[in-house]
Amino acid sequence: MAFIRKRGNVYYLVHNVRRKGQVRQLHLACLGRRPRIDDQVIAGVAAKHPFLRVNWDDLKERASQRLIKTVEEDAQYLHNLLSEVREFHMSIAGLPGPILEMAGDHDLRAQVLTELKLLRGTLDVKLNSSRRGGLVSLRAKS
Repeated sequence: MAFIRKRGNVYYLVHNVRRKGQVRQLHLACLGRRPRIDDQVIAGVAAKHPFLRVNWDDLKERASQRLIKTVEEDAQYLHNLLSEVREFHMSIAGLPGPILEMAGDHDLRAQVLTELKLLRGTLDVKLNSSRRGGLVSLRAKS
């Protein structure tokens, strides 16, 4: 059975296997500082370990619960997130307007625009939930 393990500040997806009578941990994927399981992680594990059965729905739920617990217990997580948001904001704000038109790679330009639109949608959802009390209720718990 695959499970999530934290070593230091990083989360890993691991699976126990028995070899020559001893239990060894097989590292399936590095989940980073925030335990998230997305389609890319699933595809990577499936490609490297095609015969391994994994209950992805259960793992996604456990990763989500760990993330909530991490946020509630560790203010440093929110400080790091705030720093990343500010850095990304400054990177986007610093881009000259016509730079995307100047890019020779049309596929790359389309990908950047698509990701920016997705980011706008995600931000709209998060901001709307905070207006309805979603983020406020999280603050009230801590």
